[in-house]
Amino acid sequence: MKIKCNCQLLTEAVTNVQRAVSSKSNVPALEGILFKAKNGSLTLCGYDLELGIVTNVDADIISEGAVVLSAKLISDIVRRLPGENVTIEANEKLLTTIISGAADYKIIGISPDEYPEIPVVKSDSSIMIQGETLKSMIGQTLYAVAESDIKPVQKGSLFEIGGGIIKIISVDGYRLAMRKEALAADNEKSFIIPGKSLSEVIKLIKDDEKETEIIVGDRHIIFKIDNYSIISRLIEGEFMNYSAAIPSSYKTEIKVNTRKFINSLDRMSLLLSERIKSPVRCNIEKGVVKLSCSTILGQAYDEFETTMEGDRVEIGFNVRYMLDAIRNADTDEVRIQFSGPISPMKILPSEGDSFLFLVLPVRLKNED
Repeated sequence: MKIKCNCQLLTEAVTNVQRAVSSKSNVPALEGILFKAKNGSLTLCGYDLELGIVTNVDADIISEGAVVLSAKLISDIVRRLPGENVTIEANEKLLTTIISGAADYKIIGISPDEYPEIPVVKSDSSIMIQGETLKSMIGQTLYAVAESDIKPVQKGSLFEIGGGIIKIISVDGYRLAMRKEALAADNEKSFIIPGKSLSEVIKLIKDDEKETEIIVGDRHIIFKIDNYSIISRLIEGEFMNYSAAIPSSYKTEIKVNTRKFINSLDRMSLLLSERIKSPVRCNIEKGVVKLSCSTILGQAYDEFETTMEGDRVEIGFNVRYMLDAIRNADTDEVRIQFSGPISPMKILPSEGDSFLFLVLPVRLKNED
């Protein structure tokens, strides 16, 4: 194999593809990037058996072939090359020469035969969605994906497509995040995508991305974003009945300025940490939200005015969970609905229901 290409284009491709490479594996090839020169195109691939990222790079293909190169090493090399262009040549023994300007590297490659085959996803239909919309939807729900693997399905987000609507739902046992948008699709589908894969998807979607194609197979899914294909396994299992967790009515509703609420919650969090945990006590009455917390470090109190309808409320919550929800609202104002001191708090946009976040309350101890 021998190719010549632009250093900047190659560096960008290697950096993106490297994110799907195993940092530590019993299979050395999985710690590398597959370079394949064929049919006048240079293809780069990173794959860790769960997530794969594939892209094509504009290159002059002098001779066809393939080689696997250490992802860390090739990334470090291409980022430091002095010239505008780079020539990469791998001989029959996989000794790979990398030349750019006066810089000349010789590194040992790995046989492409040792590289696992990327899954082929077959589907009769694909889903087209605006890239910016998909990025926003994933971004607003990813925070509620579970980090532990007690329930593997909660380590991913549920995609539901049907009735001209696409929904993304994430739950972790303590909170729920749901976002929905209109979608021109006739078919009905539901599938669970690992949170790790979704975080890579939104990194590759540019702010002005027009359309993203989603191809769903039985066990894998492909996102086609610009010049990249992200292949991910799907999580098998039954997602929780999230609809049953959403309160159908409420006793109190407030409208709050998100920036004002975030600032107030931040002030409470100064006395809290992963080691020092205590719920924030929230009293809402006569159009005033009063926040307080007490820990071994001391006590904190803050309040701000709000628009309120319904009964007085006293409720406790985990400050981090509430902060995550309010920060991901991405609006200037939100509605928060309360059904009682032990029912989930429902967070909605000031108008409509494009997103819905739930935060479970924490039982409060009676104060003397």
